[in-house]
Amino acid sequence: MVTFDTVTKKYKEDITALQDVSFQIEEGEFCFVVGPSGAGKSTIMRLLIREEVPTSGSIFFKDIEVPKLTRRLLPAYRQKLGVVFQDIKLLQTKTLEENIAFALEILDKSHKEIKDTTDYLLDLVDLRERRTQFPNELSGGEQQRGAIARALANKPDLFIADEPTGNLDSENAKQILDILNTINRNGTTVMVISHDFNLINNSKNRIINIINGKLNSDTGKKETKKILDEEKKEEDMPKSKEERKEVEKKDIKLSEEFDDLSKSVKEKLKKFAIKTPQTLLNITEGDLKNMDLKSKERGELENFVRAYLKKQ
Repeated sequence: MVTFDTVTKKYKEDITALQDVSFQIEEGEFCFVVGPSGAGKSTIMRLLIREEVPTSGSIFFKDIEVPKLTRRLLPAYRQKLGVVFQDIKLLQTKTLEENIAFALEILDKSHKEIKDTTDYLLDLVDLRERRTQFPNELSGGEQQRGAIARALANKPDLFIADEPTGNLDSENAKQILDILNTINRNGTTVMVISHDFNLINNSKNRIINIINGKLNSDTGKKETKKILDEEKKEEDMPKSKEERKEVEKKDIKLSEEFDDLSKSVKEKLKKFAIKTPQTLLNITEGDLKNMDLKSKERGELENFVRAYLKKQ
């Protein structure tokens, strides 16, 4: 699901936040990213949500090359992520219930879906009785649980929590971890960023340890069938560039979601190996220019993207 490939991030010539960091997180994993304050952990999150771009190296979320995302495509990408920031960021002028509902309203969900989802999430974090309270009327642990509920409103593929227990006592911290484990058991990939090593005592989950911007250790890493299958697929591919291009041309089959597009647009999607709407979301303005689209074709693609994002 997530790939960091020799990622370096420098803020100034003499400030290196990350240096040649590489790891992969598979779908369904629960992963801790730990290390002392200033180690570079939060930089990993900022790079993943495309708040920052790496100085060098590659970052992928599934088939999306995150640093190359255009500003226009960022909202659709970020809807795939549920993020709880260190400073929580609940809207102070809205009740807890309204905070969760607002995340759904901007996705144009129906009134019934908003109510049902909000009720479910309040139950998940055990805050149904506090639904009409404003953030300043909630305890620190309740605010954190409320922020988790809001971040889950869009049913994210990946849930990221930055220091979720940083200001909490041990009992509240345990409650937060129990909720995150429940989220993970329900199928969501979870990444917890923390400097609190007490969190990982006796943990069987994967632990990526960052020190001074470098990957110090990676314990509990899962070897998955998916990785082995990809390696085998690579071995079976023709070796020369010419052979690869011929195979790719024959194998390209567009997603059925493109069926209503015109023949000329579909031919150009095939030519550039854009087989799915997700890949289309990842292309840059430069890619669009290279496709040499006529104004009518470009308008057709833009209309498709708008309709697709609204459906999602």
